[in-house]
Amino acid sequence: MIISFIEIIVGLAAGLAVGSGFVAFLTVLGIIPRLMQLSKTKSYLRFYEWAIILGAWAGVFFSFNDFLIPTPYLIEIYIGLLHGIFVGMLAAALTEVLNVFPILTRRLRMEKYLYAFVLAIVLGKISGSLFQWIIFVNK
Repeated sequence: MIISFIEIIVGLAAGLAVGSGFVAFLTVLGIIPRLMQLSKTKSYLRFYEWAIILGAWAGVFFSFNDFLIPTPYLIEIYIGLLHGIFVGMLAAALTEVLNVFPILTRRLRMEKYLYAFVLAIVLGKISGSLFQWIIFVNK
């Protein structure tokens, strides 16, 4: 009984720490406002807020439950595509906020190869994801 209580307290503390870090990440770096500015969707602010909240709740819910939802492969591909778009846009917004590419290309003296550099990163990410899902998930 005492062990379970300690596990609950540690779990809540860890959840609060991760949640606080996530909120700090989104707030301090201005990822969501920059994403809204780039996509010209400032009028959908409430939608963004609720999407983040419901996404976090759904992530927690599905992480702690062991049930499967039978879906056709086409729907799984569509959901995976949406996940990839979200992660890609979040990564792009982060790199733009932090000015990663201009600094990196200047330091490596690769200004004229910026297009090839970004394309290599994208193709590497796609290849790595496909390798993981095709090789490791299907074992």
